[in-house]
Amino acid sequence: MNKVILMGRLTRDPEVRYTQTNNTLVASFSLAVNRRFARQGEERQADFINIVAWSKLGEFCSKYFKKGQQVGVIGRIQTRTWDDDQGTKHYITEVVAEEAYFADSKREGDSSNAFENTFGSTAPGNMGADFEVSSSDDLPF
Repeated sequence: MNKVILMGRLTRDPEVRYTQTNNTLVASFSLAVNRRFARQGEERQADFINIVAWSKLGEFCSKYFKKGQQVGVIGRIQTRTWDDDQGTKHYITEVVAEEAYFADSKREGDSSNAFENTFGSTAPGNMGADFEVSSSDDLPF
């Protein structure tokens, strides 16, 4: 199984290009993903992971993701090779995004919410205003 789940900050705005053969949109960006632990006396390190998003997902990422924003990406690892003009072989490992999400909390005083403006006010997992737990006795577990 090839499944990757990442959460990190964009190191730059997504870069958009189109394939030569069928004009498909491709968005590329890099995530700075903090390592879980830091050695004593050292700063926490980050890994910089290249992400590629195709078609509609690439369009979404290019439109709403900005440098410094925290996002979540689910996808698969892919490696590829190519030869440059001088005949040198290049290798790259990247994550092909299958899902992408906003991971920042809403900033204070920020009335804009790209998700709500695009997809309506009910976010995934939103229970609605009529859901309320009055005590722990109400919970089924």
